[in-house]
Amino acid sequence: LKPPSIREASAYFGQPLAMGEEKKEEKKDKKEEKKDDEKKEEKKDEKKEVKKDKRDVVVHPIVLLGVVDHYNRVAKGTTKRVVGTLLGEVSDYSLHITNCFAVPFEEDPRDPQVWFLDHNYHEQMFAMFKKVNTKERIVGWYSTGPKIKPSDLKIHELYRQYCPEPVLVVMDVHPKDMELPMEAYYSVQEQTADEVFKRTFLHVPSTVGAFEAEEVGVEHLLRDIKNASASTLAVRVGDKIGALKGLAMRLREISQYLSQVVAGKLPMNQEIIYQLQEIFNLMPDQDSEELVKSLATETNDMMLALYLGSMLRSTVALHNLINNKMRNKTLKEKGADGKDKKAEDGKEKKGDDEKKEGDGKDKKDDSKDKK
Repeated sequence: LKPPSIREASAYFGQPLAMGEEKKEEKKDKKEEKKDDEKKEEKKDEKKEVKKDKRDVVVHPIVLLGVVDHYNRVAKGTTKRVVGTLLGEVSDYSLHITNCFAVPFEEDPRDPQVWFLDHNYHEQMFAMFKKVNTKERIVGWYSTGPKIKPSDLKIHELYRQYCPEPVLVVMDVHPKDMELPMEAYYSVQEQTADEVFKRTFLHVPSTVGAFEAEEVGVEHLLRDIKNASASTLAVRVGDKIGALKGLAMRLREISQYLSQVVAGKLPMNQEIIYQLQEIFNLMPDQDSEELVKSLATETNDMMLALYLGSMLRSTVALHNLINNKMRNKTLKEKGADGKDKKAEDGKEKKGDDEKKEGDGKDKKDDSKDKK
């Protein structure tokens, strides 16, 4: 127990404090408050450091392209998976995976515990990459699972020799849903009844991010990938449909989560609830008259433009149809005139031939008479 302060003792015995003693007591109280504040700040810093150990993962587009290229070159059309090393750096309290390279890997399909990873090739490749960019270091490895396999923990332990906390990124090269084709995991110790601790994978949030130069390159690649036969309007409509499907899927996930929280099956997460509240606050008030009028005028303007466009299109189509009919009619008339001319020319030729034959007969008769 702490000994009572002078102020507490004087209050207990009912004796007033002197001015000097009061000042001393105030200074002591201020010092104790400062110490308490410093301890609280240290605890906050410790908590932040603990949280920073498991950082959010940001995967850059060149990594996604590299993994897909590796899979297409090695394991396309088979049930095998490919494994490689991830390179990156830490910035903005997030782990940015900016590059990767393939590593020779083989495993027995019958026994998943039998596998081979060429770590000598891995070390040589990393040495060459380090000469190009010294900031990039080994941050983990990737696998085209598409899910975690039993041998992944042992491979993860191998990568712990090159990185204290490696990250595993599982890529799905054949995504079916409108979701990101990747999942990121760290390995943590799991306390069990045995004296030996076991390690297990812990899921961490992952996103796709890019620098400005990478965004430009990805845009150029997407331009080349698009189908040339499809029109720009069809491409835009397809993009809008895909975005709406993704939005509907997210709304279903939110509804399922909230229903499970209400039913008591899941604990309430304050951060998720805060984000949902922010979403609802950003939504416009649909009951206001100004919003209803503005939406109505905008839709009317769009419908008017569509109506005028359809009218012009139909008018142009009718105009082209009439021109086509007139052209065909003139061509038919020209064809009929040509046939008549040919027939007349044929008749004239026949008449000339008959005349020539008659003249020849008359000459023969005259020669006979002379003889």
